[in-house]
Amino acid sequence: MNENSTTASDHAFFASCPKGFEGLLADELRSLGTPGVRPLTGQVAFRGSVRDTYRACLWSRLASRVVLVLGGVDARDADALHAGVSSLAWEDQLPQGATIVVDAHGTNAQLRNTQFVAMRTKDAIADRMMVRTGARPVVDVARPDVRVVVRLGRDRASVGIDLSGEALFRRGYERDAHGAGRGARGPRLEGLRCDYAAALLATAGWFRTLRHPHPCLVAAFPGTGTLLVEAAAQALDRAPGLLRRRWGFEGWAGHDAHAWEELVAEARERAEAGRDGLAPEADVVRLVGCDTRRGVEGSARRLLRAAGIDLEPRFVTPGELAGAVAGCVPTLVCDLSWAGGDDMPHEAAALSQLASVAAAVNDAPGEGGAAALARDAVVDEVLGRRPSTTTEVIVGRDGAVLRGYGAARGADAPPTPPTAELPNPHGGAVLRLPVLVAGSDQFARRLAKMARQRAKWARREDVSCYRVYDADLPDYAVTIDLFQRSELAPQRGSRGPWLQVFEYAAPKDVDPALARRRLLDVLSLAPHVLDVSPDNVFLRTRVRARGGSQYAAEAAEGRYGPRRERREGKGSSRIELPRGAHLVDEGGLTFEVNFDLRLDCGIFLDHRDTRALVREMAKQTRGSKRFLNLFAYTGSATCYAADGGCKYTTTVDMSRPSLEWARRNMARNGFVGRQHEYVQADVLSWVNEQRHSRNRWDLVFCDVPTFSNSKGMQGSWDVQRDHVELLIDVSRLLTRDGVALFSCNLRRFKPDVAALAKAGVGVEDITDRTIPEDFSRSPQVHHCYLVRRTTQP
Repeated sequence: MNENSTTASDHAFFASCPKGFEGLLADELRSLGTPGVRPLTGQVAFRGSVRDTYRACLWSRLASRVVLVLGGVDARDADALHAGVSSLAWEDQLPQGATIVVDAHGTNAQLRNTQFVAMRTKDAIADRMMVRTGARPVVDVARPDVRVVVRLGRDRASVGIDLSGEALFRRGYERDAHGAGRGARGPRLEGLRCDYAAALLATAGWFRTLRHPHPCLVAAFPGTGTLLVEAAAQALDRAPGLLRRRWGFEGWAGHDAHAWEELVAEARERAEAGRDGLAPEADVVRLVGCDTRRGVEGSARRLLRAAGIDLEPRFVTPGELAGAVAGCVPTLVCDLSWAGGDDMPHEAAALSQLASVAAAVNDAPGEGGAAALARDAVVDEVLGRRPSTTTEVIVGRDGAVLRGYGAARGADAPPTPPTAELPNPHGGAVLRLPVLVAGSDQFARRLAKMARQRAKWARREDVSCYRVYDADLPDYAVTIDLFQRSELAPQRGSRGPWLQVFEYAAPKDVDPALARRRLLDVLSLAPHVLDVSPDNVFLRTRVRARGGSQYAAEAAEGRYGPRRERREGKGSSRIELPRGAHLVDEGGLTFEVNFDLRLDCGIFLDHRDTRALVREMAKQTRGSKRFLNLFAYTGSATCYAADGGCKYTTTVDMSRPSLEWARRNMARNGFVGRQHEYVQADVLSWVNEQRHSRNRWDLVFCDVPTFSNSKGMQGSWDVQRDHVELLIDVSRLLTRDGVALFSCNLRRFKPDVAALAKAGVGVEDITDRTIPEDFSRSPQVHHCYLVRRTTQP
């Protein structure tokens, strides 16, 4: 008999698993009575009978696949691999007429392509079967009877048969549940994969909690609900494989149907008795969810029904949690693997909510365990616990840490997180919100004070979009702008107001972790102070760097093109509103903003007074009333000029999406027709060309970038270096009594007055007249000048 034959009762197997799960899986297999368990990297090896491996397939919540090892073969090159695979007794493993597929993993110096390894393995099997049975097996990639697994490691290969078939974390219930979709904004509600949910529960000690009279699971951010389903299935003693319709071993020649049927019957009996088998006086398992994202509760209920579990979860707010867990020892599990990265506003909201959840759970009697899946250690401070175990795992393509915690309180527990006191925007008791940095309380007080002052000023001046906070405190170097939704053109389904937070990159001598904690506090406190939904908070980071135009790359990639979604606005039924865009009002006009797609939302608030000045100057313009907007961005100044009576407008920008945006802004305010021209061009080259034409304008607005070297330009642009040449060219485009408004945001900008005067160009600094009240802390946010021709060229 071949030494690799599977006729013996003792076989070699391995159960594969995600990296980091090896210890948990080994413990689980031991608890199932599996003999010879030995954890390795990415898998757990064991020896036993076919019944042992069937039990692992049926009951393991952590394994990805279970593979029968047929043997190890030489794999130094393709010929050696073929010879080694051919030496195995495939006629004992493959029934006559069975279809196969080969999954290859790993490479070595000679075998560097997994598809080639799979092909050579398939050829070796087919050659062996042809010699021994007279027929070659047929390859079926979609639904093979037998799945062969080849794993290369240096000059050896392990060859086996996958007895699980489809991955074991495909329980069967998830395919029957409908997706939860997205919340109002933010990450897609993708629940944890079933095996990750099981690992989180195992790390928290949920199996120990089930021994208590009143088991209770508190799931923070359960997403689509796999955490709740896996917890309920364990509590009701339901085998995770009971709902699966197909197994890999069913097409294997060594399949013991009788042993399998006995195990399934036993599992069904246990599932039926599971509810009665709970601890005394516990007629129900408490499943408590805390997650404010839209669609979570409905998705969790659908998933529980799809799994055949009739338990009803209770979703509560943090304030209701104490009552929900009364009389039990709760186990807390938290999935924050979706948080972090570029979506800090939602991470901040989640951490703030989690702190309140943890406080309620920590105050509950008993020694309930806890676990969190998160990207960093901030969660430790929020939970008020120190991890007893940490395991690095991969979630999707990102790294995360599975963190296990013991008792809620102890001598080595972190101090209770500090809090910030805030006035309640709806009246009533003062809000006390958890923060990560003690100094954030000062920021909260400052923000609340500025919010009251700015709101009073805004009502008086009839301003609906304005800056609330302007880096008032050095340690909290952010700006916060508030945008109210349009009242002039109400938008269907609009859920304003919105906050746009700009973070200024911290100096190198500031601890990055501390800076990040402060920013998280800003993002969690600001929505409460300003009564804005966390879904409507948007973060951008400003860095002082030289390079191409900040919009050039976006335009080239089409990142903010008009992906049309709906028509908006009374009397403007043909005006498309791009996906993610909103409407706001300013100066009696309506503008489109978009906080998702680019660094700036579409309107510069610091130019509010400048745009108003453009309108007043347009009213005073005589003659043809022609207006030119250079570096026009989204054309807001053009709208003001048209509203001031300019009959002809020319809007010039290098970005096609910006010009389309400008056209929509103009149309939404009623300015349409051939007299309004939109030109996509390199502004510098275009101005130089127009200088030699007969085209002249009465009023010009030129708000230049600080620096640009984008591909559409000839050379590069530096405002300090090149402004003289540009202003000379612009002055030549003016009519006899024409005037230009020139603006830039280089803080240390100084016009070369002497060089301009020599060329017959006069400049008048009017910056003080164009800085709005809400930007008074930053008087150098921009510079603004009137430009006129003083002599004939």
